[in-house]
Amino acid sequence: MPHTKQTVKRVKTNEIRRQRNLARRSRLRHAVRDLRTAIAKATGPSDELSAQLKSCCSLLDRMASKGVLHRNQAARLKSRLTTQTPS
Repeated sequence: MPHTKQTVKRVKTNEIRRQRNLARRSRLRHAVRDLRTAIAKATGPSDELSAQLKSCCSLLDRMASKGVLHRNQAARLKSRLTTQTPS
């Protein structure tokens, strides 16, 4: 148990941030998963697929800037998803 007011507040804020990051990470994983299934089903290049890739890359950048995942991991995921999409 925390002893000082500062550590009590720190415990509360850590829990709030943990829950927020959990929701953001879940949203990110769903976006990547949906994009990968769309890529697997795609027969050729399409505007819908490129729009989905663009929004997923934007989400990856935002999550990297917020510290949900490392910027190199975001760059690696973006690179792999871009090479997987039919051009």
